[in-house]
Amino acid sequence: MNFLQELPKKDRIRVGDDIRQLQFGWPIGMPLVRKMQSGIWELRSSLPSKREARILFATDGETLVLLHAFIKKAQKIPQTELALARQRLKEILQ
Repeated sequence: MNFLQELPKKDRIRVGDDIRQLQFGWPIGMPLVRKMQSGIWELRSSLPSKREARILFATDGETLVLLHAFIKKAQKIPQTELALARQRLKEILQ
């Protein structure tokens, strides 16, 4: 996942901790996880660099599938980011 490699070390650690909390605590809700739309959830990471990272994911039974990650730059998640996650989920389900 190039997204993680491009983050500063402290930010990577925070994202990793949040993914671990998601993995071992699922199902969990706000403030860490929010449902975006049918089948797609958002992992919300507040980074030490004062930025907000978002990881869009899906679940299949006990399996978590990370679909897309990005740095949030606006109040609302851009539809292009959601569309990419939907496309990747569709490809996985085929």
